[in-house]
Amino acid sequence: MITEITVRTSGRTVFEDITSKVRDVVQKSGITDGICYVYVPHTTAAITINENADPSVSRDILYELNKVIPFSDGYHHMEGNSAAHIKSSLVGVSEMIFIEGGRLVLGTWQGIYFCEFDGPRTRKAYIKIIEG
Repeated sequence: MITEITVRTSGRTVFEDITSKVRDVVQKSGITDGICYVYVPHTTAAITINENADPSVSRDILYELNKVIPFSDGYHHMEGNSAAHIKSSLVGVSEMIFIEGGRLVLGTWQGIYFCEFDGPRTRKAYIKIIEG
């Protein structure tokens, strides 16, 4: 079964920590050992795992992404959001996290982030739990 979660983003490029939402889905699934897949069905968004203890880490990542892939750079795409498409492709639209003992296997400082590159918007992410 696939569970859909809603993510409301607050800016043009932001990282929204969705770790607690994903943990809730895992807990409600009742699965104690397996794999949790998180997937974003958007071409201008992504999913990543990184440090969530210090918010300056995600700000620094976005700062560098925006510097390397600027919003305006002579792109041909008519919608004006080519930078968002490029960032989505580079970061990736899915993550796989092990589940052990009914809990996500994440490092001490790791969190799961929904990466918005063309917001603000109301988005969705899909979560699939596979027992095993």
